Amino acid sequence: MSEKFDVIVIGAGPGGYVAAIRAAQLGLKTAIIEKYQGKEGKTALGGTCLNVGCIPSKALLDSSYKFHEAHESFNIHGIATGEVTINVPTMISRKDQIVKNLTGGVAGLIKANGVTLFEGHGKLLAGKQVEVTGLDGSTQVLAAENVILASGSTPVEIPPAPVDQNIIVDSTGALDFQTVPGKLGVIGAGVIGLELGSVWARLGAEVTVLEAVDKFLPAVDEQVAKEALKVLSKQGLNILLGARVTGTEIKGNQVVVSFSDATGEKQITFDKLIVAVGRRPVTANLLAEDSGVVVGERGFIEVDDFCATKVPGVYAIGDVVRGAMLAHKASEEGVVVAERIAGHKAQMNYDLIPAVIYTHPEIAGVGKTEQQLKAEGVEVNVGVFPFAASGRAMAANDTTGLVKIIADAKTDRILGVHVIGLSAAELVQQGAIAMEFGSSAEDLGMMVFSHPSLSEAVHEAALAVNGHAIHIANRKKR
Repeated sequence: MSEKFDVIVIGAGPGGYVAAIRAAQLGLKTAIIEKYQGKEGKTALGGTCLNVGCIPSKALLDSSYKFHEAHESFNIHGIATGEVTINVPTMISRKDQIVKNLTGGVAGLIKANGVTLFEGHGKLLAGKQVEVTGLDGSTQVLAAENVILASGSTPVEIPPAPVDQNIIVDSTGALDFQTVPGKLGVIGAGVIGLELGSVWARLGAEVTVLEAVDKFLPAVDEQVAKEALKVLSKQGLNILLGARVTGTEIKGNQVVVSFSDATGEKQITFDKLIVAVGRRPVTANLLAEDSGVVVGERGFIEVDDFCATKVPGVYAIGDVVRGAMLAHKASEEGVVVAERIAGHKAQMNYDLIPAVIYTHPEIAGVGKTEQQLKAEGVEVNVGVFPFAASGRAMAANDTTGLVKIIADAKTDRILGVHVIGLSAAELVQQGAIAMEFGSSAEDLGMMVFSHPSLSEAVHEAALAVNGHAIHIANRKKR
């Protein structure tokens, strides 16, 4: 007879492992299934985020920015360094060690919470049974009261640029270059393309980003996106909009990329090419035909507002369902589902999920953009404060960017907070906290912020919404 669990989670990424830990904390007998093998040939938990996504990319972004600062900015502080060089293999091995520490930490948490780990591929059968195919090919069937599908996503591939993980790589391959490419091409000016492009541009690569859409960061607030395009272009990213890649040809150790734009057909030769055109949900061999779970046209598992599928007791979370493909969204869904299984009435606020691009300056936002609100016919007041007027930013020699707060013109309730600048992710989180509690711009303006701090820019932007900013001239009301 098959072993029975209260909860079985398929996938140990930021959605799955968090769901499993929370379920176990709530007293549910829990198992988790993971097939991913890390660099050392052992099962590695944490999913894309910890292994080949959020964490390793931030490690390289931080290393490359330190190199950039030493190279370009130390002199202004009176620091003389002589010639600064980068040892790329050392940088990559540091990244690998961080990944190893964190994935090992997740394994420790799984064990400490009494979750049973099955190494292999999980497949949902009918009747909430789960087939586990072990790494050695052996199979066993587990039974569950509840199943959580958390199989994640994988990079989208495009026919004109087939990935070989040598010259043409995806986001995973771009984390393992052993030398700085002379000329680097990036297909896709989204979060992943801009972050990875920034890493190698800072280290000396000549980077060209090819984006098929003719608008830069269309999901970002337009004022912030416009500033971002200006700043990133100044940093050396050659961003070509409306450039649709039509083909690639490898010649020796280089790749010739063909693309079309408004002026016709063109070609550029690169030493490396990163394909970063988005991610797609992983559902291959995840569901038996009679499992009852419905997969939509775009490959996402269909769920309701609480991540429940059409099959009672079967849930799906994270990148495999609708909504933003963000680790923190997946984790929160995991908590909500675990708590609902345990009988609690948990829910999450999908309107307040912060989004961040970890370039330098960071680009972050929460809530609605000004263009969204205008399209909805909502009258708004907007307050903007530039970091150029921030004493703390001046002290840090990092005055690029701005804080923007958008409030309802009638109620003064904050509807969106958008930042480009130093520590944008942290500042936007302050906005998210305020918005979760229904704050008005006046509420934020009446709070005491420490001085000198970057968060004073949030305070001043909130004051500026109603024309009360102190440290910049207020725009006159028409």
